[in-house]
Formats: sequence, structure tokens, C-alpha cells
Amino acid sequence: MITNRTRSVVLALAACSALAGCATGPNPRDPYEKFNRKMFAFNDAVDRVALKPAATAYKQVLPGFVQTGVSNFFGNLSDLWTGVNNLLQGKGADGLSDLTRFSVNSTLGLGGLLDIGSEAGLQKHNEDFGQTLGAWGVPSGPYLMLPLLGPSTVRDTAGIPLDVTADPWAYVYPVHTRNIGIAVRAVDQRAQVLDASNLMEEAALDRYEFIRDGFLQRRESRIMDGGGKAKLKQILKKDDAPADAKSIKAAYPDDPGPTGGAAPTPAPAPAPAPKSDKPSDAKSIKDAYPDDPGPTPEPAAEKKPAVSSEPPTK
Repeated sequence: MITNRTRSVVLALAACSALAGCATGPNPRDPYEKFNRKMFAFNDAVDRVALKPAATAYKQVLPGFVQTGVSNFFGNLSDLWTGVNNLLQGKGADGLSDLTRFSVNSTLGLGGLLDIGSEAGLQKHNEDFGQTLGAWGVPSGPYLMLPLLGPSTVRDTAGIPLDVTADPWAYVYPVHTRNIGIAVRAVDQRAQVLDASNLMEEAALDRYEFIRDGFLQRRESRIMDGGGKAKLKQILKKDDAPADAKSIKAAYPDDPGPTGGAAPTPAPAPAPAPKSDKPSDAKSIKDAYPDDPGPTPEPAAEKKPAVSSEPPTK
């Protein structure tokens, strides 16, 4: 069931895209800069007048454990959709971890007020359908500054209606309770970045460009998971080019080769070297047969006494 809030978001996004199509700019990643700067000025005015003062009071008045409980509660609700998106992106281990976090925190964590999952070693992730589209290979498209919703891209804008529809809080009744929760969540999220925004306001010369460039870089890093994990399109990609013989042999070193079909013709044995009629010299024979004692010497001839020609003496 699509709620009135969802319809309003869809209409706002459609109007935003239609208006953005009328503007052009010099930056190839921000061709709608003229429109985006107007939306940035509008959002900045709303933040200065309403959101930032409310976040400041929220952070100063409420005790820290209450703020932590509010963040844990809405963060636990987001874990459910995060787990689904991780599964859609082919990251099964992360998806199961997110769903386990949601189950543990919703039960043992008193409806998500306590973050038992992190204490149990279950890492928290943040995924939305825009990141899933990016993992599927959908290009980001131009940068867009959405009214009230803030920085986005054409691809991420297309995923927002589904993100809103998949939010469990969108089905809370009565409606006024749901609206109060939406406002509290927005103030809590603004309070978490209050110090960072104050620093940015002091440091950045052009806050629009600072926010735009930072958002696009961070968004790309989150879609690529910091560059460490393969996207789903890379997992499903197959290389149709046949591997050469060298790579196949290297990949399967124990494979004896093809077994079927005609046996390969053996290569002819090299012809024996012709024997030389010349006898090898003694030195080479002696080197080849170092243990050979050599030719056996002939026995010496027995010496016979010489026969004297003189008669014996009497």
C-alpha cells in the first residue's frame, strides 16, 4: 500500500527532475547547477530557520542516552532495508548480518533502543536502493539538489520512492505519530552532523561546491564499498575470449591433457650421433672411466741363466 506521503515524495521528485531538465551548466557532472544552487539556497534557509536550531536544542537538552536510544531505534529500522539491498547486490554475508542485527536488536535490544548487534560483533552497514542500482551498473547521472531531501543524483533520485516505501516507519499509525517520528528522526540526523556542518561553514569558500564534490566522492566510495569489494556486475561478468594454452596449463597444472580422440603423434626420436672411427685419446677414456685400472701389464719373462762357452774348471 502506497501512502499519501509516498505519493507526495514521488510528485516532488518528478517536479524536481522536470525543472532540472531546463537548466544547464558548465560542469559535466553538474549540468543543472543553476537550478541546484537555487534548491541549495532554499534548503539552507530552511536549515538555518528551523532544522539547525531544533537540532541544537535537541543536542543540548536531551540526555546523551536518550539521543543514543533514538539513533539506535531508527537505525535498527534501516537495517532491515539495508540487509535486503545487500542481498540484491550479491553481498550475502553482509545481508544476513544486517538481518540478524535487526532480529537481535528488535528482540533483545528492546525494539532497537539498545544496539546489542554491535556488541555481538555484527557490523552495521548503510545501503539504499540507489546504491543497489549503482552495483547493478546503472550510471549515476547528473548531480541533483532535491528540495528538503538534499544532495542526490538522477540514479539515486529514482531509488528514493522505493526507499520510502520500504521504510517500516511509513506504515505506523496513527498518522500524527508517524509524522512526529519523521520529524524526530530528521532532527536526530541533523544533530549528529551539527559539529561537522559548523566546521564546514567556517572552512569552505563555496559551500555548494564543497557539499557537491564531497557527496559525489562519498557516494561513489559507498557504492564501490571503498574499492575493496566487487560489484554484482563484476561478479556476473563472464569473459567469452578463449584462454591461451599457456594460461590453461598454468591454471590446471595437474591436468594430464585431453584423453579422448586420436592419440597425438609422438615426435620422432632424435637420430643417434654417428660413431667416430677414430679412437678416443687416453685422456678422454680415463676421464670417462675414472675407476678403470687400465690395461693389465704382461708378466715379466723368466730369466734363464746364461750358458758359458768356457769349459768348467776342474
